[in-house]
Amino acid sequence: MRRVAPQTRPAGKDDVRDLSQVLARAFYDDPVMMWLLPKQRARTAQLRRLFAAMTRHHHLALGGVEVAYDGPSIGAAALWDPPNHWQETRRAMLLMSPTFIRVFGLRSAQGQAVQELMKRAHPEEPHWYLAVIGSDPTVRGKGFGQALMRSRLDRCDAEYSPAYLESTKLENVPYYQRFGFEVTGEIALPDGGPTMWAMWRAPRGTTRV
Repeated sequence: MRRVAPQTRPAGKDDVRDLSQVLARAFYDDPVMMWLLPKQRARTAQLRRLFAAMTRHHHLALGGVEVAYDGPSIGAAALWDPPNHWQETRRAMLLMSPTFIRVFGLRSAQGQAVQELMKRAHPEEPHWYLAVIGSDPTVRGKGFGQALMRSRLDRCDAEYSPAYLESTKLENVPYYQRFGFEVTGEIALPDGGPTMWAMWRAPRGTTRV
């Protein structure tokens, strides 16, 4: 029987619970999240709360949240921000703050330091920003992430817009390079934390000036 390729669609409010659970499982072994949230038993629940708050209060309203599926369940999700909207509004920050404090607790200072480093490294040129992308471990390698990448990058090319992301795993850098991203710098986290790789993608057929 021929397997159906994953499909993509925009996410809505009703998807927040499911997509946040998918992203929590996807990022359970992420080096940055393991460093910020060292308690293994609590990490999945902490990540679910974090991604739900980020999606609900910031990303969803901007129209850049997509999910991939090949049946009734969501297999992967991507949180994109359109050009000039990657920074949270003051209102969004206030709404997310209680969740951030609950999730990070005594490590809130480290979480804030990571955010500030990422902001300082962020390009000023207008671009689509891939803040988060992740596949449920049960569907990794089955094309869910690729479907999400192609969906938004096709739009980037149609709009003649660059794209930007930070890879939190060195082994993921070649994956993003296959979609046209190039490493532009490293973001070393403080206090012996892991490294992130800033990656930029010019629209297909163009070069960055």
